[in-house]
Order: sequence, then structure tokens, then C-alpha cells
Amino acid sequence: MCRTLSGFPTTCLERAKELKTRLGIFLHKSDLGCDIGRAGKLELSSKHSKDRNFSEDVLGWKESFDLLLSSKNGVAAFHAFLKTEFSEENLEFWLACEEFKKIRSATKLASQAHRIFEEFVRCEAPKEVNIDHETRELTRTNLQAASATCFDVAQGKTRTLMEKDSYPRFLKSSAYRDLAAQAAATAPAQPAGDNTSEPSHT
Repeated sequence: MCRTLSGFPTTCLERAKELKTRLGIFLHKSDLGCDIGRAGKLELSSKHSKDRNFSEDVLGWKESFDLLLSSKNGVAAFHAFLKTEFSEENLEFWLACEEFKKIRSATKLASQAHRIFEEFVRCEAPKEVNIDHETRELTRTNLQAASATCFDVAQGKTRTLMEKDSYPRFLKSSAYRDLAAQAAATAPAQPAGDNTSEPSHT
């Protein structure tokens, strides 16, 4: 099994480069358009192939929505796809909420809560997310005593919407299917019958 770049045959390296090039085209360096810190840095990491097999990362996106959201490149690819459907505000809101929960300053928490509400939650917001009236009003009430959990209900409903609606379409998109096919071709093949739990027959 190839474990380092030096261990890859030339054809394997060439296919990996082609895969990363295709992902770069697919992502076209999407800009989230809002200040969401590290989660908003969508460019490919040069260390990515060293930290985790790039092909396994791409193939993992179809295993679960959680795996997609836990991958920086997965988030970037999903965001690029959502932009084609004009529904990127849902992911941007989810990411903004994730960053919001990390805030420790009460003053900053309150100001960011109002900024997120004005940008994503209120009626006629610039990037209004698709949530019901009750959730919108509950979130408005939560802002009166802003805490790290004041967007939890709205964030949860937005996540569910993406997982049940946009995520399946993303997996069926020609862009992802093409990328996944190349990732599968690039990933090192597991030896047949390789099971460490079974005794070796020598």
C-alpha cells in the first residue's frame, strides 16, 4: 500500500494531481461572503495529502453528512454546489453558528448574535435561511439574553434541511460523481482477504 508520496508509482501521482486539479475547478475558490473564521478558509491545504489520504476524504463525503461537514474540502465542495442552486446561505448560516459557539466574550457574543440574526434569520434578511416563523421568533427572543446556544434550534433545522434536501442532490451531481470516480481510481486498493483479525495461513 502506498503510504508516502515517494512510495506512489508515477501513474498514481499523476492521477492524484489530476484529482486535486479537478477539485480545484469544482470549488473555484468559493467565498463564503461572511466572517466565519477558520471554517471559511476553503482553499485546499498543501498539507492535506500528508495528514489524510485525499481520495479517502473525497469518498468519505458520501458516507455521511457529518463526514462531509467535518472535511474542510468537503465543506468547500458542498458550498460550491449550493451556489449553483442559489442556496448557499444555509451552509453559511450553519458555519457562522459553529464559529459563534466558540466565542467566549459576552460582549462579542451579543454583537455577533445580532449580526448573524440580521444577516440570516430576520425576514427579508440579505441571506435569509429557510426556517419556519416559530423558529424565527424563538431565535429573536433568544437574542434578548444572547448565549452560545441561542441559534441552536434554527441551526438544527437548517442542517436537517441540507441533509435531507441538498446533500442527496450533491452526491448525485455530475461534479461529485466524477470526482468520486477519480478518487476511487486513485485510492490504493486493499489486498483481497486482508483482515488482521483472522490468523494468517502460512
